[in-house]
Amino acid sequence: MNPRVILAAAIIPLGLIIAAVPQNTTKPYKLTAGQLLEEVNSRTQFLAPELIADMLVSKDPSIRLIDVRPQDEFEKFSLPGAVNIPFSDILSDEWTDILHQDIKMNVFYSNGSVTANEAWMITRQLGYENNYVLEGGLNYWFDNILNPQAPTSTSPSEEFARYDFRKSASMALGGGGVVPADGSSAPAPALPAIIPRVAKKKVAGGC
Repeated sequence: MNPRVILAAAIIPLGLIIAAVPQNTTKPYKLTAGQLLEEVNSRTQFLAPELIADMLVSKDPSIRLIDVRPQDEFEKFSLPGAVNIPFSDILSDEWTDILHQDIKMNVFYSNGSVTANEAWMITRQLGYENNYVLEGGLNYWFDNILNPQAPTSTSPSEEFARYDFRKSASMALGGGGVVPADGSSAPAPALPAIIPRVAKKKVAGGC
């Protein structure tokens, strides 16, 4: 892809966000545009939905989901245990202790990836770490985790393994992936171990 297009895609949304923030509430940024672009290009901020599903099913205490949609959307549906920090409030001092810490792995999500990624860009330019983005957002989550589609008979074995994982995750997380033949409820199954764990990443740049 043309480097200028990549630069525009990364910097223009952030510039518009900064311009919209009143001067007296704008915090000093610690990363340059070039440093932020380098991190955006690395895409290390994105975490696979399958990984997040695995962590939720196993009740991993290191994860904290942050829903950046408006409160009314959050109240209609949210991922298990999520905290609602609307994107419009991302610079509020009320949330600094949550967004700027080294204990939890914060994962931003929205309906897609755009708004969540913009929230991540702001926190990274402030020098915050341990913040990530749910790749694909809720749209992907509904289509592939809660309601996975069976692969075709000619699909490679990896696709069947991924489908089995998603079915199990769907059942454990209240989706429609598995329904017992007798219609009864069933305990959450152990997920097939096809999604590798990722260590918390230290990202370059900032304080």
